[in-house]
Amino acid sequence: MTKTIYLDNAASTKVDEAVIEAMAEFMKNNYAVASSQFSHRPGILVKEALDNSRNTLAKAIGAKDEEIIFTSGGTEANNLALFGTAKAAAGKKNHLITTKIEHRSVKDSAAELERSGMRVSYLDVDSEGFVNLNQLADKIDDSTFLVSVQFANQEVGTIQNIEKIGKICKERGVIFHTDAALSFPSIPIDVNRLNIDLATFSAHKMHGPKGAGALYVRNKTAIKKIMMGGFNEFNLRGGTENVPAIVGFAEAVKRFKREDTDKVRKLRDALWRRISESVEDVNINGPKDFSKRLAGNLNCSFDRVEGESIVLHMDMKGIAVITGSACFSRSLEPSYVMMALGFSHERAHSSIRYSFGKFNSEDEVEIVAEVTKEVVERLREISPVKKVI
Repeated sequence: MTKTIYLDNAASTKVDEAVIEAMAEFMKNNYAVASSQFSHRPGILVKEALDNSRNTLAKAIGAKDEEIIFTSGGTEANNLALFGTAKAAAGKKNHLITTKIEHRSVKDSAAELERSGMRVSYLDVDSEGFVNLNQLADKIDDSTFLVSVQFANQEVGTIQNIEKIGKICKERGVIFHTDAALSFPSIPIDVNRLNIDLATFSAHKMHGPKGAGALYVRNKTAIKKIMMGGFNEFNLRGGTENVPAIVGFAEAVKRFKREDTDKVRKLRDALWRRISESVEDVNINGPKDFSKRLAGNLNCSFDRVEGESIVLHMDMKGIAVITGSACFSRSLEPSYVMMALGFSHERAHSSIRYSFGKFNSEDEVEIVAEVTKEVVERLREISPVKKVI
């Protein structure tokens, strides 16, 4: 097999050719900084491109232009959401609520705030990854300054009930942040209807470039900048904007089509049909109702096989997938997401995530299904763990 079949789109996606073309103009010709708009025409042209990009994202989520803060990516946006609101709340409120399955940029930020003296509540999830809404409501108190719950999970694809979470937070007068890096734009977002105060976005999850992201910040939300270095981004993020990447980000948003989501959903469903029909003892991780998980996400565990072994053997056959176990997470610990869902170490370590993008094809699904069957059966043959009859 000469061409790699890439099914790790939840980690990062191939950049669309139209996005590359849009970016090239601002690396080869219009390369001034936006803050030089008051000094010369090149600066004016770049500032216009920055403003147009901001407007593109704002319109896509029902926000105002000045509510979009461009960052270096989803991780920085999540850091700004948590540390920025904590900084604004200092001396008044000290309680943060999040979940046990957040992306590490939220999980580790919450842990750092906890070490600094903040009180952090970590919400439980059920066996499919859904937050307990009653527990959320019970945890909110007068000292709560922020609730941060991801829109959809990076490993098992669980889509949270963001509308209900937003309603609870609004009724209790608490700032609500959601990490929507993986869900947008495949899942439509209206920040006003969903009562979202802060939302994280990332360009390279949607066939845009790495190095560009954004945090939506509702007007009058109590938040302070955490990175100094100028008055850029409405004085919420110091440093020169990465205009080529931001232009690429906006182009990726404009290029999105609802058919893209329909396509990856069909590919995902087809792969699961093939695997479930041809491979024994395989279990779905995350929602069994596929309408409640990200369209391109398929996460399953293969009994009696290590996930890292499957990944390595599939890579040798030209197929890129990922597991959350062992060396792939740079830890001997199983995936914290899988453990939060209540799974055993064995099931967590045997998990594989297939994640589709718009450049995948039906032919690739056939190949991946066949290779998965071949690899799993071969590994089970040589495994010391045998099926109990």
